[in-house]
Amino acid sequence: MEGKLYIVPTPVGNLEDMSFRAVRVLREADLILAEDTRTSSVLLHHYDIHGKLLSHHKFNEHQTVGLVRERLLAGEKVALISDAGTPGISDPGFLLARTCAEAGIEVETLPGATACIPALVSSGLPCDRFCFEGFLPVKKGRQTLLKALASEPRTMVFYESPYRLLRTLRELADYFGADRPCSVAREISKVHEEHRRGSLSQVADWFADHEPKGEIVIVVGGAPKQHRSTREDGAEPSHDHRTGT
Repeated sequence: MEGKLYIVPTPVGNLEDMSFRAVRVLREADLILAEDTRTSSVLLHHYDIHGKLLSHHKFNEHQTVGLVRERLLAGEKVALISDAGTPGISDPGFLLARTCAEAGIEVETLPGATACIPALVSSGLPCDRFCFEGFLPVKKGRQTLLKALASEPRTMVFYESPYRLLRTLRELADYFGADRPCSVAREISKVHEEHRRGSLSQVADWFADHEPKGEIVIVVGGAPKQHRSTREDGAEPSHDHRTGT
């Protein structure tokens, strides 16, 4: 009997966003890999799913992936979940999926919750073509990436901590232009969900006066043609609010 790895999205906020199929897969799994077993226990208890939990996160995945591979090869069904959203999207998942693919183990990913798509669609910005950038580097490579993205024509999606949101918005305004349209989505699918839209400078000014809290997704409009031509020469931004490298 062949084992199978199931990659199972979990709600980013509202527990009702869990699919019937996801609940069934977790109930039938021989083992559930969780980013934080304490966080996942709340969700599993809500759906009357008990036991079978093993910690699997970015600090131990290189140690646990071999064990999980052997259990899959022995015929077990293993489900991978993260604290919220789809595993592998700014969360652990890539290493295990690659290991299974290389070993010929079937990987089945369920469709489901993720914060980036609701934020993108709700932004009012073009979403027919977009690029997902996840979290910007905190230090090394940050300036280089921002310079490269300044001429990106597609709508861009970023994840950010509320503690770094204001710095990031100001840096985006420096590199992309203060008038570039953006939307900041906060607490997707939760009680206090909020979308703040406007130019990068306007939204930055708002959050300078209103302390952000919760999970943050930034959506920024792509570069207009004129902006692409001026940024492609590699020029530095005219104003510098940068606080890191």
